[in-house]
Amino acid sequence: MSRDKSKTLNQVTLGFESDCITLQVEAILPVRALSASVKSSRKYGQITASVKEVGLVEPPVVTRSPGQQGTFLLLDGHIRIEVLKDLGIEKVECLISTDDEAFTYNKRISRLAPIQEHKMIRKAIERGVSEEKIALALDLNPRSIVRKAKLLDGICEEAVGILKDKHCATAVFETLRKMKAMRQIEAAELMMNANNYTPAYISAILAGTPQAQLLDTRKPKKMKGITPEAMARMEHELARLQEGITSIQDSYGKDHLQLTVIKGYLGKLLGNARIVRYLIQHRPEFLAEFQVIAEIASTTSPEAE
Repeated sequence: MSRDKSKTLNQVTLGFESDCITLQVEAILPVRALSASVKSSRKYGQITASVKEVGLVEPPVVTRSPGQQGTFLLLDGHIRIEVLKDLGIEKVECLISTDDEAFTYNKRISRLAPIQEHKMIRKAIERGVSEEKIALALDLNPRSIVRKAKLLDGICEEAVGILKDKHCATAVFETLRKMKAMRQIEAAELMMNANNYTPAYISAILAGTPQAQLLDTRKPKKMKGITPEAMARMEHELARLQEGITSIQDSYGKDHLQLTVIKGYLGKLLGNARIVRYLIQHRPEFLAEFQVIAEIASTTSPEAE
């Protein structure tokens, strides 16, 4: 093999052009339409508040439109671009992708879990950023920032490690604080095994927790509408449930993997702008159904945020 040919084969193709480019917002063409409900969503309001307070943090990703000089296809950042239009901002700095594959962008990143958000807020406060400034940037009440900053007070490190990347509601941690450290770990493992991180589930775990495993052993558990006898039965049933979940973990994992692969395959297809354009032109009814499947947050029941 010649030296020149070997050199060509060993070259790594860059995923992006080396420099960002400032574009007119109107020159950026979206590859998908936003639903009518997006502008009334919490996410849209938070992005708008963030852009107003600190500017655009993450540049949109575009690719050059073939055969159309001066126009670009938007691969990632549809909501951000819509916010800029609403705010009357005419120009935006963008990353230029060297191909039109969109599946590697926003839908393939890990969303920020509450514990991760807590750590970021704590770090920002330690660096001197005020709670009011953080609240404005996130479009949250300052009291909410205080609660997020104190999210892990009273939670043992082992339980934090289990839940560090899980999307648990704040109420989950408030309930965990009522348990001793060992029970917190058991409760976190129960939630992980059942893939259920809802306040209702952790409340059921609390109801099934023996009095000796509560932080305040002198204060009896009070669950609205539940008698002491029913609570004792719940403790027994919860112990049996924990054993049952452990016994089906192997088969559950295989089934869940198959469902995840199917969902991921559809997501990858829809991440290709050329396939999306074809479906829009020839099979729009398929596109709508595929998008519903690909945008399912989980193959199990939705988690409470």
